[in-house]
Amino acid sequence: MSALTARIAQLEPAEDTRTSTEILQQLDSLMRPAAVRGRRLATQGTSKARPGVVWALRCAVVVVIIGGWQLGTALGFVDKFFWSSPALIWQKAVEQFTTGTILSDIGFTLSAAILGFILGTIIGTALGLSFWWSKIYLKTAEPFVIMFEAIPKLALAPIIVLVLGLGLQSKVVLATAMVMAVQALNASAGVRTVDKDIIRMMYSLGASRGKVFRSVVVPSTLPWIISGLRVTIGLALAGAIVGEFIGSNHGVGRLIVYAGSTYDIALIWVGVFVLAALSVLLYVGVGFIERRLSHSITD
Repeated sequence: MSALTARIAQLEPAEDTRTSTEILQQLDSLMRPAAVRGRRLATQGTSKARPGVVWALRCAVVVVIIGGWQLGTALGFVDKFFWSSPALIWQKAVEQFTTGTILSDIGFTLSAAILGFILGTIIGTALGLSFWWSKIYLKTAEPFVIMFEAIPKLALAPIIVLVLGLGLQSKVVLATAMVMAVQALNASAGVRTVDKDIIRMMYSLGASRGKVFRSVVVPSTLPWIISGLRVTIGLALAGAIVGEFIGSNHGVGRLIVYAGSTYDIALIWVGVFVLAALSVLLYVGVGFIERRLSHSITD
């Protein structure tokens, strides 16, 4: 940078004989090589992640964990009674998918999670966007939203199950409660980032508050809302499972509770792996929706 500074300083004597455009063009020609070197240094040491290599590493990690687990149980280092074994878990999974009720349990859990995710996203987004209309309303209501978000939903689950019963409704309400507050805070944060100069310009052109809200506030807040979808889908699944743990006649959570009460460790692991697969499936699905929505906004 010292050499570059010296070269720039050489421009000063000729400053009174050249136009500002000529000086800026010469400065740009001097700065461009430095910028190129900076980009090269910034990217130095980084490599593009190849999908094939990434998937190979993921599969290798899974193989090492499962293979080590099976080998440990075979050699007696891992107690089968407390931890089961991959072979026994696989046998139990085949039994459940062929003769058990696990498919209907998966459908029940998925229905509760997806319904809760949709309702929580709609209600939370509407609540967060409504904060734009009044600062008094925002300062009054936001602490209660933060308080509700901080409350462990497990503490509310027994009350909700007692009021709404063991069916799907209580699980949907719990999933909605997990999503709603987070999405409301996301939308509220997005509302705060809306460009006030654009709003003032819209008002100067005679736009109404409703027009400003529809044309400026909502489009500006959408990236904040969309960015939280992949987080809230996991919360929706967690809310549905919490409800099933407390009391339910169906669901993967109910299956895990039943397996724990009968000391069927292999069945517990089947339920855990099913939940892991469901979470990945929901995450990928919502990620696809998020990318489509992001592209539609930018286009």
